[in-house]
This record gives sequence, structure tokens and C-alpha cells, in this order.
Amino acid sequence: MSTAPAITALVLAGTRPGKPDPVAVAGGVSHKALLPIDGVPMVVRVVHALQAVPAVTRIVVCLEDPAILAGILPDDVQVVASRPEGPSASVLDSLAHFGTPLLVTTADNALLQPEWVEELLRTAADKTDIAVGVATQSSIQQSVPQTKRTYIRLTDMVFSGCNLFYFKTSVSARVADLWRSVEKNRKHPLRVAWTLGLGVLLRAVTGRLSTQALYARIYALTSAQAELVPLSDGRAAVDVDKEADILLAQQLAPVLKAQYGH
Repeated sequence: MSTAPAITALVLAGTRPGKPDPVAVAGGVSHKALLPIDGVPMVVRVVHALQAVPAVTRIVVCLEDPAILAGILPDDVQVVASRPEGPSASVLDSLAHFGTPLLVTTADNALLQPEWVEELLRTAADKTDIAVGVATQSSIQQSVPQTKRTYIRLTDMVFSGCNLFYFKTSVSARVADLWRSVEKNRKHPLRVAWTLGLGVLLRAVTGRLSTQALYARIYALTSAQAELVPLSDGRAAVDVDKEADILLAQQLAPVLKAQYGH
């Protein structure tokens, strides 16, 4: 029986240049990653969750100025400067430096539980190059009916992202490169349409795109086998990216601690 490969976990903690992040402003902190949830800064909560995953042997936190986190994180956590072009460029940097497998999450994924990470790692198919943790609309509405999330509607699945990306093989770097191209052109919809394919975008917008069609398009563009992995706990989709999420996370954190013990 082969042993599971050691995984590097990357936590994206930076902020985009420009106006202050509304969550940081509402929480009275300089950076969103420092906002305390249940008394613990979000980025520290995420790091602690990752430390409890046996397969994760290295944790790297990336943000625009590593000095911001001086003395806040455990000594064995590496802090690196993020790329100004955006998160996709930082992911590509980490793939180049640390290789695969690489697990990527965000500092505002403040409710992250080790069990959710392990479920993603365990459930991803052997042939998968990149797996993305998601929560279905039904599981979210069952677990956190009071939350409002942004949903992606495919013909066979309605889901919200969980800020968990498992770059399992070296081929997955091509997906990060595609992401960078889309991110670079996010203010130019026609360029994005040209990159992804107008037909795919039209089917997505009109709710006529299936998971298999999405996988096929990603494979055609990158040669990577992609997989959406629905996680069993709908609370995995709750991140803190708006003011209302702060109160929700504060309510859920002690409940999750009582349930999972973290």
C-alpha cells in the first residue's frame, strides 16, 4: 500500500490594492486576515485547522507584506510575499516553488475544519488533477439557512465554493495559468469569453452547462482532469467576505468547536 504524498498548504491572505477591505474596516483591523473570530485572528484559525491535517506537512501563508504577520503565526509556518497581479499568480508561484500536491485556501475561510480538508483529499478521484471543494445549495440551506451565498448553477448541481482547491498533480498548474488569464481580463468580458469559449459561457449563463461539459472544457483548455467535490457540511461554504459574514462566523465558530473539537 503506497503512502499518501506530503502536501503543502498555501493560505492566501493578501488584499487587493485600492480601497480598504470592508471586512477589515468593520472589524477595526488593518488587514482582513487579522480579524478575530471567536477571539482568534482568522488566519491563525485557518493555520491551526491545517496543522491538524496529518497529510499537510508544510504551511505557507502569502500576503503583500509578510511583516504584517510577524509574531502572530507559529514558528514553523512560512510567510511569503504575494504577487501583485492577484491570487492566481501567487498560486502559480507556489506551484513553481513547492510543486504538487498543493492545497490552497484563504485566510477568510475562518470556520475551516480539518475534517473538511480530509474529506476533500479522501474523496478526490485517483485520476483527478485538480479537485475543488464545494457545498451544494441543499446542504448549505440545511446547515445554515440564514446565510446568503453566491451559487453557481449547473444542470446537475447547484453549489457554492468552499475556498478549498487541491492541486493534486503537476498538470493542475495549467488550470492555475488559465485562472490567471481570466483574472487578468476580468474587466474585459469579451476576452474572457474568447479564452473560455463563448458557447460554454452562454450555456453557463443560461443554466444549461453540466458538470461533465465543464470538466470537458477545462480538459480541452488545460489537459487537466478537474473535479468538483461536494463536502458533506454546508457550513464549509461560509467565508468572511462581507460584514454580515462576521456575525455569522462568530455564531458558528463555537458551535463547530463543540461539534468537531477544534
